[in-house]
Amino acid sequence: MAWFLLADPTDFGFAELERREVAPWDGIKGAPAQKNLRSARRGDAALVYETAPVKALVGLAELVSDPYPDPSDRAGKRVVVDVRAVRRLRTPVPLAALLGARGLAKMSFVRVKRVAVSPVSAAEEKILLRLAGEAR
Repeated sequence: MAWFLLADPTDFGFAELERREVAPWDGIKGAPAQKNLRSARRGDAALVYETAPVKALVGLAELVSDPYPDPSDRAGKRVVVDVRAVRRLRTPVPLAALLGARGLAKMSFVRVKRVAVSPVSAAEEKILLRLAGEAR
Protein backbone atom coordinates (compact mmCIF):
# COMPACT_ATOMS: atom_id res chain seq x y z
CA MET A 1 0.00 0.00 0.00
CA ALA A 2 1.14 3.56 -0.63
CA TRP A 3 -0.05 6.86 0.80
CA PHE A 4 -0.20 10.41 -0.55
CA LEU A 5 0.87 12.77 2.25
CA LEU A 6 0.26 16.52 2.11
CA ALA A 7 2.97 18.70 3.64
CA ASP A 8 3.00 22.44 4.17
CA PRO A 9 6.60 23.46 3.42
CA THR A 10 6.29 26.56 5.60
CA ASP A 11 5.49 24.34 8.59
CA PHE A 12 7.05 20.94 7.88
CA GLY A 13 8.07 20.16 4.32
CA PHE A 14 10.07 17.41 2.72
CA ALA A 15 13.36 19.25 3.35
CA GLU A 16 12.64 19.15 7.09
CA LEU A 17 11.85 15.43 6.88
CA GLU A 18 15.16 14.86 5.06
CA ARG A 19 16.99 16.84 7.74
CA ARG A 20 15.40 14.85 10.57
CA GLU A 21 15.54 11.52 8.68
CA VAL A 22 12.62 10.14 10.74
CA ALA A 23 9.79 12.21 12.17
CA PRO A 24 6.21 11.76 13.37
CA TRP A 25 3.62 12.68 10.75
CA ASP A 26 1.42 14.66 13.07
CA GLY A 27 -0.99 17.56 12.95
CA ILE A 28 -3.49 15.51 10.95
CA LYS A 29 -6.88 16.50 12.33
CA GLY A 30 -9.44 15.87 9.59
CA ALA A 31 -11.64 12.81 10.05
CA PRO A 32 -11.08 11.38 6.52
CA ALA A 33 -7.30 11.74 6.86
CA GLN A 34 -7.35 10.19 10.33
CA LYS A 35 -9.39 7.27 9.03
CA ASN A 36 -6.81 6.73 6.28
CA LEU A 37 -3.92 7.10 8.72
CA ARG A 38 -5.39 4.38 10.92
CA SER A 39 -5.16 2.02 7.91
CA ALA A 40 -1.49 2.80 7.29
CA ARG A 41 1.11 0.22 8.27
CA ARG A 42 4.83 0.11 8.91
CA GLY A 43 6.66 -0.47 5.62
CA ASP A 44 4.05 1.28 3.48
CA ALA A 45 5.40 3.68 0.87
CA ALA A 46 4.52 7.38 0.97
CA LEU A 47 4.56 10.06 -1.70
CA VAL A 48 5.02 13.53 -0.24
CA TYR A 49 3.21 16.44 -1.89
CA GLU A 50 4.04 19.99 -0.85
CA THR A 51 1.20 22.50 -0.79
CA ALA A 52 1.55 26.22 -1.55
CA PRO A 53 3.64 27.72 -2.94
CA VAL A 54 5.18 24.61 -4.56
CA LYS A 55 2.03 22.53 -5.19
CA ALA A 56 3.95 19.49 -6.40
CA LEU A 57 4.77 15.91 -5.53
CA VAL A 58 8.36 16.24 -4.32
CA GLY A 59 9.58 13.17 -2.45
CA LEU A 60 9.39 9.54 -1.49
CA ALA A 61 9.15 8.34 2.08
CA GLU A 62 8.42 5.19 4.05
CA LEU A 63 6.24 4.65 7.09
CA VAL A 64 8.46 3.25 9.83
CA SER A 65 5.77 2.69 12.44
CA ASP A 66 2.20 1.57 12.67
CA PRO A 67 -0.26 4.25 13.81
CA TYR A 68 0.00 5.15 17.48
CA PRO A 69 -1.80 7.69 19.70
CA ASP A 70 -0.94 11.32 18.93
CA PRO A 71 0.91 12.53 22.04
CA SER A 72 -0.42 16.08 21.52
CA ASP A 73 -4.08 15.00 21.44
CA ARG A 74 -5.42 15.18 24.99
CA ALA A 75 -8.72 13.67 23.87
CA GLY A 76 -6.89 10.58 22.64
CA LYS A 77 -8.77 10.42 19.33
CA ARG A 78 -5.98 11.11 16.82
CA VAL A 79 -3.10 8.93 15.67
CA VAL A 80 0.29 9.62 14.08
CA VAL A 81 2.85 7.51 12.22
CA ASP A 82 6.61 7.87 12.00
CA VAL A 83 7.91 8.61 8.51
CA ARG A 84 11.40 8.28 7.04
CA ALA A 85 12.54 10.29 4.03
CA VAL A 86 13.73 8.00 1.24
CA ARG A 87 14.72 10.53 -1.42
CA ARG A 88 13.68 13.63 -3.28
CA LEU A 89 12.09 12.95 -6.68
CA ARG A 90 14.23 13.57 -9.76
CA THR A 91 11.47 15.73 -11.20
CA PRO A 92 8.78 17.29 -8.99
CA VAL A 93 5.31 16.59 -10.35
CA PRO A 94 3.19 19.78 -10.29
CA LEU A 95 -0.51 19.77 -9.51
CA ALA A 96 -1.42 20.48 -13.15
CA ALA A 97 0.42 17.32 -14.25
CA LEU A 98 -1.39 15.26 -11.59
CA LEU A 99 -4.77 16.60 -12.67
CA GLY A 100 -4.07 15.98 -16.35
CA ALA A 101 -2.39 12.59 -16.12
CA ARG A 102 -4.13 9.71 -17.78
CA GLY A 103 -5.02 7.07 -15.20
CA LEU A 104 -5.20 9.40 -12.17
CA ALA A 105 -8.75 10.75 -12.54
CA LYS A 106 -10.06 8.38 -9.84
CA MET A 107 -7.12 8.91 -7.48
CA SER A 108 -8.35 10.03 -4.07
CA PHE A 109 -6.15 13.17 -3.98
CA VAL A 110 -7.20 14.23 -7.48
CA ARG A 111 -10.87 14.00 -6.48
CA VAL A 112 -10.53 15.63 -3.02
CA LYS A 113 -7.36 17.68 -2.67
CA ARG A 114 -7.74 18.71 0.95
CA VAL A 115 -7.42 15.29 2.62
CA ALA A 116 -3.95 15.26 4.22
CA VAL A 117 -3.48 11.48 3.97
CA SER A 118 -5.01 9.50 1.12
CA PRO A 119 -4.47 6.04 -0.38
CA VAL A 120 -2.61 5.45 -3.63
CA SER A 121 -3.21 2.27 -5.62
CA ALA A 122 -0.31 0.33 -7.14
CA ALA A 123 -1.35 1.49 -10.63
CA GLU A 124 -1.53 5.13 -9.48
CA GLU A 125 1.86 4.86 -7.77
CA LYS A 126 3.39 3.55 -10.99
CA ILE A 127 1.97 6.50 -12.96
CA LEU A 128 3.16 9.01 -10.34
CA LEU A 129 6.69 7.60 -10.36
CA ARG A 130 6.77 7.65 -14.16
CA LEU A 131 5.70 11.32 -14.14
CA ALA A 132 8.56 12.03 -11.72
CA GLY A 133 11.12 10.31 -13.95
CA GLU A 134 11.57 7.44 -11.51
CA ALA A 135 12.05 3.94 -12.87
CA ARG A 136 10.14 1.23 -11.03
